[in-house]
Amino acid sequence: MAKTKIRRGDDVLVIAGKDKGRTGRVLGVITEKNRVVVEGVNVVTKHYKPRPGIRQGGRVQQEASIHISNVKLIQSNYTEPSSQFRSRDE
Repeated sequence: MAKTKIRRGDDVLVIAGKDKGRTGRVLGVITEKNRVVVEGVNVVTKHYKPRPGIRQGGRVQQEASIHISNVKLIQSNYTEPSSQFRSRDE
């Protein structure tokens, strides 16, 4: 398990997969599996069974995780993706 340079709240660009070219904010990082959840990317439909008193049944769209190698960090003060490492003071 490698140390990740991408953290929750960072802006990233998707560089591979069905959402290639899209940008979004990282909602979560799963370090054990080297995956990230990006806002508006890899949206899947989840079907819920109705449970009386708890929730209504139906379909809900939510973001699924993608592999961390398929995203590239976008620096906040630049508009282009970066290959540079995050400095310690950030």
